[in-house]
Amino acid sequence: MQPKSGFLVLDNIVEPALQACAGNDWHKPVSQEAFLLEFKKVAELVAQHLKEQPVIVAHSENTFDGSGVKRLLSNKFELDKTLNAAIENVPRDRNGKISKEYIRLVLDVVAPAAGLPPIGAVDQMDKVVGEVFKMLSVDDGKQVKEDEFKKILTEILGSIMLQLEGNSISVSTNSVVHEPLASSSSLLLPSSQ
Repeated sequence: MQPKSGFLVLDNIVEPALQACAGNDWHKPVSQEAFLLEFKKVAELVAQHLKEQPVIVAHSENTFDGSGVKRLLSNKFELDKTLNAAIENVPRDRNGKISKEYIRLVLDVVAPAAGLPPIGAVDQMDKVVGEVFKMLSVDDGKQVKEDEFKKILTEILGSIMLQLEGNSISVSTNSVVHEPLASSSSLLLPSSQ
């Protein structure tokens, strides 16, 4: 899903440029030369719109190097508190055992405390987690006691940490953080006093 800020640029910058160049023959095949000519027109209009209505873009980088996991694992009190909170609402069978099917869900709850992204947010991290799950044979669906469940989660975190220490993952994102302004901002102008 495209972020809300992306629609801002699409609606206010790209769409007007496309509409200005729109002809009646949009559905007919065109030569490469004709396409490039129209593309150049649209690109020039987008550039002009951005000159008239600049947008502010935030760039962020995040490196997952295992240090957050290491910090959590090195503090037994914090680790126990985090694991207890994460498994508090996990269903148990009549003997109090927890299905290993819930490990992925609980890992997702523990992730922020370990400096990890949510499962599904970063493809490279999902691959690391998948490899760790395979290596530790976690996806067998067996029922385990709470202590064993916590031990498995701790082993998973330790394995993820080692993987990331050996091969960190960097993620960069850009997003529009401010609407196009109707006029120049007066925030950075010196006061008239």
